[in-house]
Amino acid sequence: MKFSTSSSDLLKQLQVVAGAIGSNPVLPILEDFLFTIDGNNLTIAATDLETSITTGLEIQADSNGTVAIPGKILLETLKALPDQPITITVDDETFAIEITSAYGKYKLAGENGADFPKIPQPDSVDFVNIPTSVLSNAIVNTLFATSSDELRPAMTGVFFQVDFNKLTFVATDAHKLVKYVYKKANSEVSTQFIVPKKALQLLKGVLPSGDDIKLSFNKANAFFNFGGVNLVCRLIDARYPDYNAVIPTDNPNVVSVTRSDFQSSLKRIAIYANKTTNQVILNINPGSLTVSAQDLDFSNEATEQLTCAYDGDSLNIGFNAKFLVEMLTVLDTDEVKLELSTPTRAGIIIPADDNEEVDILMLIMPVMLSN
Repeated sequence: MKFSTSSSDLLKQLQVVAGAIGSNPVLPILEDFLFTIDGNNLTIAATDLETSITTGLEIQADSNGTVAIPGKILLETLKALPDQPITITVDDETFAIEITSAYGKYKLAGENGADFPKIPQPDSVDFVNIPTSVLSNAIVNTLFATSSDELRPAMTGVFFQVDFNKLTFVATDAHKLVKYVYKKANSEVSTQFIVPKKALQLLKGVLPSGDDIKLSFNKANAFFNFGGVNLVCRLIDARYPDYNAVIPTDNPNVVSVTRSDFQSSLKRIAIYANKTTNQVILNINPGSLTVSAQDLDFSNEATEQLTCAYDGDSLNIGFNAKFLVEMLTVLDTDEVKLELSTPTRAGIIIPADDNEEVDILMLIMPVMLSN
């Protein structure tokens, strides 16, 4: 089996699927790319058994066939080559591989493509179409709030809730929670599932701009299809916590503040906060927001004052500065509202501007103030 293609075109497609190769694969063949030739079409796949990515490109081939090629050495070879035509020859019996370029020949050992794990196919699936920009923003707004606690597997992924014309994405680690709602979805089903963090991180890196994405799903897997790329991931088999139960509904104290000013102030004040709690204290009064922190162990202290719109009673509340900065970083709005009730109840951050397509709600648990 022999085929020819451009080194840069091949490298570009390999870099799309390379993220699916795990760092410590349980099987040696999982370190490989699976090449499948059908006519003049080359399909490239990689998997870690949980997440799989498939893509393809047109080539010039003399026959059909399949082979598994070691991923690391192939990627490094193509990265070191300038853009030029290359020919890859595969011995159909030993699966030995020879790459020929204008500079010379490179030989490596391949494996039988038939031994490569089967990539799950969409079977008995429902689907929903999502604009690329919506999915990309949903991932950016939720991924940082997922948990790394393997003892609570449900919270290590993002919760997808499909409800006919509404699509809700939720992430939480018990300290912070994000709820991102796309209000103009188009689906014929109502269901829910949890997508692992790794799959969404890979997706974020390869999403194109423009077209809609077809999201298909069944009880076991989710399939993301866009621009010739297919990403398949095994869903997290766990029950997601009742996130609505922790979102406070009665928040009479509402602060409006410029997002960038608030974020910059928090970054500066956090330098002086206790490195264990990252606690900053917000002292809120009509017309002014005072941000302060202190680290008694090192006698560090800082205070800044911002202008704000506030019409409630004076309030002192403590938050983890790192969490607040993360939330303000991903929000794409000039002004934010901070909805509060008491110093011991969760605070809610929302964009000040209404959006016809999307609702975003971010919840952050307070850090208790020491007396």
